[in-house]
Amino acid sequence: MPHYKKLKIPLLWLRRHTSDREFMLLSSVLVGLTAGLAAVVLKTLVHYIHVLLAYGNRLLDQPYWLVVFPLAGILLTVFLVRVMFNGHIGRGTANILFNISQKSSMVERHKMYSHVLTSGITAGFGGSAGLESPIVVTGSAIGSNYGREYHLNYRDRTLMLASGAAAGIAAVFNAPIAGVLFAIEVLLTDISISAFIPLIIAAVVGALCSKIILQEEILFYIGQREFFEAGHVPFYVLVGIISGMMSVYYTRMALRVEEVFEAYETKVYQRAIIGGILLGLLIMLFPPLFGEGYDSIRLLEGNNAEKLLQESWLAFFGTNEWLLLSFIGALALVKVFATTITIASGGNGGNFAPSMFVGACSGFFFARLMNLLEVTKLPEGSFAMVGMAGILSGVMHAPLTAVFLIAEITGGYTLMIPLMIVAATSFALVKYFEPYSLDTKKLAQKGQLLTHNKDRTILRILKIRHLIETEFQEVSPEATLGELVQVIAHSRRNLFPVVNDSKSLEGVILLENVREIMFKAEKYDVVKVKELMVKPPAIVQYDDSMADVMKKFDESGAWNLPVVEGDVYLGFVSKSSIFTKYRKLLIKTTNV
Repeated sequence: MPHYKKLKIPLLWLRRHTSDREFMLLSSVLVGLTAGLAAVVLKTLVHYIHVLLAYGNRLLDQPYWLVVFPLAGILLTVFLVRVMFNGHIGRGTANILFNISQKSSMVERHKMYSHVLTSGITAGFGGSAGLESPIVVTGSAIGSNYGREYHLNYRDRTLMLASGAAAGIAAVFNAPIAGVLFAIEVLLTDISISAFIPLIIAAVVGALCSKIILQEEILFYIGQREFFEAGHVPFYVLVGIISGMMSVYYTRMALRVEEVFEAYETKVYQRAIIGGILLGLLIMLFPPLFGEGYDSIRLLEGNNAEKLLQESWLAFFGTNEWLLLSFIGALALVKVFATTITIASGGNGGNFAPSMFVGACSGFFFARLMNLLEVTKLPEGSFAMVGMAGILSGVMHAPLTAVFLIAEITGGYTLMIPLMIVAATSFALVKYFEPYSLDTKKLAQKGQLLTHNKDRTILRILKIRHLIETEFQEVSPEATLGELVQVIAHSRRNLFPVVNDSKSLEGVILLENVREIMFKAEKYDVVKVKELMVKPPAIVQYDDSMADVMKKFDESGAWNLPVVEGDVYLGFVSKSSIFTKYRKLLIKTTNV
């Protein structure tokens, strides 16, 4: 008997002999432990690949390796995806949101390991992307497949999925509170107090895994040394505004770069080569773009930004303060290109760490500029930290996650007030220009995104194709009244679509409109159906969203509306069938 089946037996026994609540608490421990270990494996893999390639042999001393390594990583990732996973692994948080809304929180089994392998190779070889999205996908897959294995219902399976994601984030940053908040803000659209307990347990277990196993140089941790001064509040507000503007820039530029690479969607190796070379050239110009970028953030926070410049070709011009400031500002602007090229060309990664990198550069840039202009004396490290929260809040649309993540990785809450100011200001500004986050914008455009508005969420899940009723008796516009009477006599409906030979809908016959004439036998052979039909009050297209359908029902006052694809008649959709399906989905999608 396989080992996993031996392990499954006692859990199945517990499933039968414990309450649902007790089993869910135990499940959160197991999912949190597994997701935490997966995060440990991923961080360790990237760390040692990076050490071997970049530092072990000092290969980065030769600039051309900065092109070769990222290109090799992207090509290897594309090769593995095509050979091992049929060319598709579903990248990013958006893919998990799609699984929740469209696939009943069922995540493919291979995602429990495929993202660890591919993102580890991409980032380890210098790809300019983060590991957090891959670990969210991995943890979510672990939780989802655990729920499938032990026959949990949709609500509990979704909770386990979110618990796995929370544990993954908690383990990557040793930040359990941020892990819980990420699951709530990004993945779960509806949550009750009872659901917090499994999330908290999973996040704590995941954080303990990384705390016990990983060394400090692998974990991203910063010791906060500077304190908040109330006199700096106006400057923190300005950083929040700058962060909001940078977040909008990040989101829009990333989507535009993705559109460029979509032209090579079927030419995967050509796309990988082009992207790898472009990424390598960017890294040659700006070496801090190599990898996740956490080492660079540490230098900015520790007031050692000069070391970033020393590693670039600009060091030839010395360490002029204004040159350094220009270099940091350029890093903030080009990071989005490096990250999007990495992912769009075939690498695997996310925008979590890059957002923090851009935020650190933006916050540091602002503080150093104020200091150079002698406007005031600002703590540059603190402004780099709150800048991270601002961009993370704006790009991911997760302000609470941003605030508590930075608070946790700095080891204290001395910056809590400025973190809240910057994150809230950035988020408010971004929401005005970009209602959806970078990861969810495309899903929202397709109507496949779960939202915190329960009515809107369920309407997006409902699809016309599942609600079409086809038992209505069709009649030809050339049919006589007598033929219509025969159709009426054998039908249980009081509505009849008038369809021509090419299956196009020309009108409808309402029983109430012909009730008087249908008893005049002398007109049976004289009056044609086309003389009796009326135009339907509204017509539903097959690809209409359910929100549009409900609007047509409200405006027309009808109870049944015809559905067409182009001009071809398909059937009718009724309010009663929509309400029935709505009630079922409302029960199904309400979390415990």
